Amino acid sequence: MESKKTIIQEFANYTVKNIFASLGLSLYVIVDTLFIAIAAGAIGLASLNIVLPIFNLFNSVGLMLGIGGATIYSMNKGSAGNNTHSLYGQLLVLGISVGIFFIIIANTFTNQLLYLMGANSQTITTAAPYLRIISLSAPLFIINYVSVNFIRNDGNPKLTMLATLSETGVVVLIDYLFVFVLKLGMNGAAFATLFAPLTSLIILTNHRFFPDRKLKLKLKLPNLTLIKSVVRLGFPSLLTELSTGVSIFFFNIVLLRLGGNYEVAAYGVIANIAIIALAFFNGISFGMQPLVAREYGKSH
Repeated sequence: MESKKTIIQEFANYTVKNIFASLGLSLYVIVDTLFIAIAAGAIGLASLNIVLPIFNLFNSVGLMLGIGGATIYSMNKGSAGNNTHSLYGQLLVLGISVGIFFIIIANTFTNQLLYLMGANSQTITTAAPYLRIISLSAPLFIINYVSVNFIRNDGNPKLTMLATLSETGVVVLIDYLFVFVLKLGMNGAAFATLFAPLTSLIILTNHRFFPDRKLKLKLKLPNLTLIKSVVRLGFPSLLTELSTGVSIFFFNIVLLRLGGNYEVAAYGVIANIAIIALAFFNGISFGMQPLVAREYGKSH
């Protein structure tokens, strides 16, 4: 009975903190959309919505590596002869490498990617620099997703909540400064996005002071067999996250054919508001994941 009560308390602890963290991040998305609407108008919003599926792609990869890796970590954390002690470092190396690959592709084939996403002569001039700038955040977002999931699964959901809420507050302020004070417009919003994972990662370094910490940082080249297991476990998370980007992409294409850039801009506002509802359910699922993985590891 006591054990069941403890599990319920742990579940509540993890879930509440992850819901707040997810809602905080969705709040930044709404504010960023509002700032771009004011600074760049309907064309700016349409350009944002055209770039979003690409941005969603490297976020999905980060979530896949983070959820898959953290699940393996939780399953093996307490077992003797654990051979996954360097998995966190391996995924950081892999995440940085994949992120750099995204940067190269986004800056080499900028126009081709955007036309594929539905850009036209009106939106390409604003979407192209926005994509080039925001692609620079790919390695940071990927390793932030990895770090957040590992640290949460290492028993420190309070720190991951603090990191997520802090990045929201800091980036909203920087966003306002770049867009309105420095008059950088939509490009300012893109530059501000770089500070989101940076802020989170800086705060997450405080996990080294966590008294119950078992997670160690040991950078190592990725082990292919271990990475395959990570991808297998994290792939459902990638598909779930990627479904948002895929939906936005197809809605963009349909709306461009039926109406034009203004219809895409209007849909962009609706799609970003819907993120708030999704954030609630994501918070619950992220809160369950460490406990499910740990209990599975105990019984196998």
